[in-house]
Amino acid sequence: MRIDHIAMYVNDLEAARNFFVNYLGAVSNDGYHNQTTDFRSYFLTFDGGTRLEIMHKPELEDGPKALSRTGFIHVAFGVGSREKVDELTARLKADGFQVVSGPRTTGDGYYESCIVAIEGNQIELTV
Repeated sequence: MRIDHIAMYVNDLEAARNFFVNYLGAVSNDGYHNQTTDFRSYFLTFDGGTRLEIMHKPELEDGPKALSRTGFIHVAFGVGSREKVDELTARLKADGFQVVSGPRTTGDGYYESCIVAIEGNQIELTV
């Protein structure tokens, strides 16, 4: 068994798509739009075939997102090396994204950084 894809609702579908394409190398499909419900989505595919579906519906509630909370807390992307973690973290920081932690080696041996991106959601970068 495998996870086929993970999905997340966003307010700004195009900004979310651009983030994943420009910073994390996602390849996007052409998108889907249900004219009746105004639901829109893109499937983004990453190296190795992992997919993320980003979705938008105008009437959704969007409450505050505490950094420490229950539920899914981050999506981690393996970027290939410590140097790439450092470079991408610096690029995201320079572009105005909040770096929550790192780059650092965690107690369990991961080299990572964590960025607040995509409407308050956390993205982890690791080797």
